[in-house]
Amino acid sequence: MSQGSASKPAIARRSSGLSGTVRIPGDKSISHRALMLGGLASGETRIAGLLEGEDVLNTGKAMQAMGAVIRKEGGVWIINGTGNGALLAPEVPLDFGNSGTGARLIMGLAGVYDFDTVLTGDASLSRRPMGRVLDPLRRMGVQVKTVEGDRLPVMLRGPETPAPIRYTLPVASAQVKSAVLLAGLNIPGVTTVIEPAITRDHTEKMLAGFGAELSVEADKGGTRTVRLQGRGRLTGQIIDVPGDPSSAAFPLVAALLVPGSDIIIPNVLMNPTRTGLVLTLREMGADIEILNPRLAGGEDVADLRVRHSELTGVSVPAERVPSMIDEYPVLAVAAAFAKGRTVMSGLQELRVKESDRLSTVADGLKLNGVECEEGKDWLSVTGRPDGKGLGNAAVKWVATHLDHRIAMSFLVMGLASEHPVGIDDSSMIATSFPQFMDLMKSLGAGIEQA
Repeated sequence: MSQGSASKPAIARRSSGLSGTVRIPGDKSISHRALMLGGLASGETRIAGLLEGEDVLNTGKAMQAMGAVIRKEGGVWIINGTGNGALLAPEVPLDFGNSGTGARLIMGLAGVYDFDTVLTGDASLSRRPMGRVLDPLRRMGVQVKTVEGDRLPVMLRGPETPAPIRYTLPVASAQVKSAVLLAGLNIPGVTTVIEPAITRDHTEKMLAGFGAELSVEADKGGTRTVRLQGRGRLTGQIIDVPGDPSSAAFPLVAALLVPGSDIIIPNVLMNPTRTGLVLTLREMGADIEILNPRLAGGEDVADLRVRHSELTGVSVPAERVPSMIDEYPVLAVAAAFAKGRTVMSGLQELRVKESDRLSTVADGLKLNGVECEEGKDWLSVTGRPDGKGLGNAAVKWVATHLDHRIAMSFLVMGLASEHPVGIDDSSMIATSFPQFMDLMKSLGAGIEQA
C-alpha cells in the first residue's frame, strides 16, 4: 500500500458454491526478474502476462531510473535494456513501496556499480531486515550506509573493481541467492552460490534464458552449487509470464472450503520449487486435479480443477517451507476447517515478512474463534470442518498490518465460516493481486468493502 493511502475495511460472508474459470495474474517472482533482466539486457525484451501490481511496477520504475526504456503496447510490456554493465546512476532514491523482493534483488543488481544507489520503501518495508543481502555485498567490496539493524533506507556504492565471492547461504533464501547472482553479472570472474536446500530457481532459469554463462550442480544430499561467469552479454527475450501460484492459492483454498464449489484456474506456474501448498492440501484430502501439464518458456505450467473437499489435519514438514513460504497464512485458514490438528513447523522466516505473519495469523484465527497455538517457529491449528462458531458475529476486524496475504487469507476464511470475517484494510492487496476482489466475486464469493 502506498504511504498515506486511506484504509479500506472489507467483509467476507458465508457463500454458496463457487463456480467458474478464473485467470490468475502473472507470477510475481518471474515478473520482477523479467523487468530486471530485460532492463539490463541488450536489445528488446517483450513481456506478456506481467503482473501489474504495485510491487512489480515499482521494480519497473527502478529500472527506468537506471536507464532502461519501458513502455506498454496493448497487453505487452516492451523494454529496451542498457546492456549488461551499463546501468546508469539513479538521480533519485529508488522507492520499492512494500516490495521486499524488488528491494533485495535490486540491491544485488545495482549495488556493485561504482555509483551511489539509494533504496527506500514504505513503513512496513522499512521495518524488515536487509542484512542477509547486505552481508554478501559487503564481502564483494560494496560500501553500505544504512540505519540500525540494516534496514531501509540504504545507500550502496560499489568498488572500482568488485570481487567475486563463493557464498554459502546461511538459510535457504531465493532472494539472497538471487541478489548475489545478480551482483555477479557485473563482477569479473566466477560468482558462486551454495544453497543447502533448493529454493525458487526462477533467477537461474531466466539468467540462462537471457544468455548468461551459468551452471547448476546438485549433490546427493540436495546441496546446490550455482556458478555464474560475470560480465557476459545478455540479450533481450520474449517472455510469457505464467499465473502466480501464490495468488492462485486464494481462490483454490476458497473452493476447497465452500460446499458445492467447482472451479478451474488455468495456466498456473507449477515449478517444483513453488508447489508445496498443492502437495500439502492434497495430503489433507483436497480434490485438486492437475490438467494439461506442459512446459512454457522453460517453466512447468498446468491448469487446476478444484472441488470442495473434506480436509484432515496433517503435520507439514519444515523442509517444505521454501516451496510454500508465502502460502502459510491461507494454509492456516484451510486448517481451520480441517478435521483434527494441523502442525506447521520451521516458520521462523514468517516473522520477517510484510508483517510478523506468524503472530498476525495466530491473532486473526483466535479473533475468529479458531483454536490455535503459536511457537517461536511453529503454528498449530485445530479445525472445525463445518465452520460452526467460526468468524465473528460482531465483526471485530482482523489487523492486517499492511500485509496483502493476511488480508486475502482472512477474506477467504469468511466465505466458509458461520459468521462474517472482517479485515481492517484491503487497500494493500493491490501490491500483488489488484483483481482479487473482482475475481472472487465473479466466482460467487460474498466479499464487499465495509
